[in-house]
Amino acid sequence: MPPRIVVVGAGIAGLAAALRIAEEAGRVDLMVCEAGSRPGGVIATERAGERGEYLVEAGPDSFLTEKPEALLLCERLGIADRLIGVQRDARRIYVVHRGRLVPIPEGFRLVAPTRLVPWLRSPLFSWPGKLRMAMDYVLPRGRPEVDESVASFVIRRLGREAFDRVAQPMIGTIYTADASTLSLAATMPRLAEMERRYGSVIRGFSRARPAGRDLAEGPGSGRRLGIFATPSDGMQALVDAAVARLPAGTLRLRTEVIAVTRARDGARYSVGLAGGPALDADAVVIAVDGPAAVRLLDNLDRGLASRLHEISYASSASVTLAYRRSEIRHPLDGAGFVVPSVERRPILAASFSSVKFAGRAPADRALIRAFLGGALAPEVAGLDDDRLVAVVRAEMEALVGAAAAPHLVRVTRHRDAMPQYRVGHLERVAGIEGAVGIHPGLALAGAAYRGIGISDCVKSGDAAAQHVLASLAARRNLRAQGA
Repeated sequence: MPPRIVVVGAGIAGLAAALRIAEEAGRVDLMVCEAGSRPGGVIATERAGERGEYLVEAGPDSFLTEKPEALLLCERLGIADRLIGVQRDARRIYVVHRGRLVPIPEGFRLVAPTRLVPWLRSPLFSWPGKLRMAMDYVLPRGRPEVDESVASFVIRRLGREAFDRVAQPMIGTIYTADASTLSLAATMPRLAEMERRYGSVIRGFSRARPAGRDLAEGPGSGRRLGIFATPSDGMQALVDAAVARLPAGTLRLRTEVIAVTRARDGARYSVGLAGGPALDADAVVIAVDGPAAVRLLDNLDRGLASRLHEISYASSASVTLAYRRSEIRHPLDGAGFVVPSVERRPILAASFSSVKFAGRAPADRALIRAFLGGALAPEVAGLDDDRLVAVVRAEMEALVGAAAAPHLVRVTRHRDAMPQYRVGHLERVAGIEGAVGIHPGLALAGAAYRGIGISDCVKSGDAAAQHVLASLAARRNLRAQGA
């Protein structure tokens, strides 16, 4: 009988693990169990409107190209030629400052300026704030062996204004987190490396290579993508291509796993299913979020489950609205805007979706997606749909001049979906990995551990697949030696 491998969860991490197993395992009984009615996890794309004229993303709308795993997966799946980057008109980002949208200075990279004149001319920072940011050139290095919060690092290097007005809204929105507790080592290790290598974050960003990556395969090989890329027909295309590449019958939807325990023989695993008989498995990849993993593994290893429970999660929501372009006063000449917490507004950010990527709306329409909730405002994500829409409509009227009633409304919620990488996160993950290591053939994958992005999750799934395959190979070798 071929070995049976069960992957629990059909988000992008679980699909990446299953693909790698299918490609490299040879003869194997592979099953992907997904409790929901569709694969993809938080990734979901909808064609909305009377004629399907709007492309609405419910989850991430793109992936970073600086981390190569998602791009390489697209190349393996044969969809790299369908990838598009951010449109030229959308390379500007705004930030809310004193109730109005102010562009982040040209050349400003996440937390630091790389071009002198636009930064000096910007009304976003006061002259004392600019002087404090310039001190980054001469400040001593910190202690590299100590993990610190993102807020502590940015304020120490660049000052309070740089943190409050740009770093906090940019980084806080990415992670839906409180930057005062967010681990620098786990989320922004590049900043610490710039301080260590160059003695200055500004100097490090100034010397960094241009963002983006060239396509290596397919009809579009040699074409350069910017820092963000997405399939022209939406992120769901990545999920659909991955599912289509799996062997027939591998994916089992509406198949809820309720527990993973030891099988009676003590060597294999028993995968309990809701409303059905348990499955015996030689290896199991747990590719679900932390709270679900805790429930699954509690009877197998309570200590491991306890370690997983230490990773907290935040909830968020997004509201997508469509308008006629003529109904909005703002020029929408950028990718969107972020909202500093010091502004005390109810939304985290908004993306001008129809400007950011081509094909998201007709030319005479505007599609805007607002984000709410997160660690700093958990109560907002808990509002009912009508209240969420009312809040976002009021913000769109105040900030971009969209006073008319929207022609399309979509509300999406992600409850307990964003892991919070608090200071010391990498130590917690190392402890989790050590606890998993005593269970041969068991692996974890997903956003909870070493990165929240699409590429991070693909890398996590690949690593989990390699781990269980190596475990099965070692078991075969032991049996062969015993024979």
